Amino acid sequence: MQQNPRFNRQTFWSAAFLMATSAIGPGFLTQTTVFTEQLLASFGFVILLSILLDIGVQLNIWRIISAANKPAQEIANAVIPGMGGFLAALIIFGGLAFNIGNIAGAGLGLEVLTGMDNRIGAGLSALIAIALLIGKNGNKAMDHFVKALGVLMIVLTIYVVFQSDPPVGEAVYRSFLPVRTDWTAVITIVGGTVGGYICFAGAHRLLDAGVTGQASMKEVSGGAIRGILTASAMRVLLFLAALGVVAKGIRLDAANPAADVFRQAAGNLGFRVFGLVMWSAAITSVIGSAYTSISFIRSERPFFRKYQPVLTGIFILVSTGIYLWVGKPVSLLIWAGTINGFILPVSLVILLAATFKTPIMNHYQHPKWLTISGLIIALLMAAMAIRVLFNQ
Repeated sequence: MQQNPRFNRQTFWSAAFLMATSAIGPGFLTQTTVFTEQLLASFGFVILLSILLDIGVQLNIWRIISAANKPAQEIANAVIPGMGGFLAALIIFGGLAFNIGNIAGAGLGLEVLTGMDNRIGAGLSALIAIALLIGKNGNKAMDHFVKALGVLMIVLTIYVVFQSDPPVGEAVYRSFLPVRTDWTAVITIVGGTVGGYICFAGAHRLLDAGVTGQASMKEVSGGAIRGILTASAMRVLLFLAALGVVAKGIRLDAANPAADVFRQAAGNLGFRVFGLVMWSAAITSVIGSAYTSISFIRSERPFFRKYQPVLTGIFILVSTGIYLWVGKPVSLLIWAGTINGFILPVSLVILLAATFKTPIMNHYQHPKWLTISGLIIALLMAAMAIRVLFNQ
């Protein structure tokens, strides 16, 4: 059933924030800080370029899924029989592995805020996430929760930026004329923003809301861009906060560089603010990962659709159990990163292939410029993923 979404713009903001907060996790905070310390103001160029690539990815995926009125795995099956199951397996494994890191980050955030043991904080955070997702109005509660915490993270980080007093003029200048750049940083940032399950989070949320069809394309595109700009706003703020610290010649604590930025910029209060930002980033990523990963299996059997909330809760519990049992699963997270590096080009190429099959797309004509840009991005990401695999 197609419907014009103009009557409810909140649906698109909800999808945008789900995508954005899925991206803004513990790894997002650390990556941004580390690359800022390495590249200084020139990291602004990496962010600017990655925003353009991220928008290209999300415009393709959101428009194709909405036009086909099918989740990504069903589109993949229609292109190549059996490919949907393969894609679902990749998404679920990658989402589960990264969710272990998200759970760990939530525990760390509560430890900084309250002093409680990080494993207790991780378990408590998992219960909060499950309660939100399996409740009677789970989707609505999830929407409100991720939007509220998304705004909170941005506001708190703005405070730290002011305390950090970064050289804004230099950052703007080097965003267009960098002293040096790092293509590995570009690929890492793109993968961290739209890699793995993240690129499907908002599009699948729109499907659940019944937003499909060619009449919705303008609003769907706007939602995709808003999601990228929201995540990128947080990235820019973290970049400026970190730049303000490292530009003064301060070396960050390698064990936890993001926390050190907040501490160096705003003292003990800044450290507490980091705890709240870390917890907010982690728990919203837990929700986004669980919701999106389970959305890849619910169409396989009526049982999966009927018990989707229960399966989502189990997904979070398994992630938490592995974290509590293993601790910090570094090797698993490294290999999950490699797998998620492959997921984006594979899924993007499959969805682009679907645009050449009129029955799948319900006679929707995908813009050629989006198809070409999508293929270029897919090839770039695939090349980098292969390089990382051989290095490991």
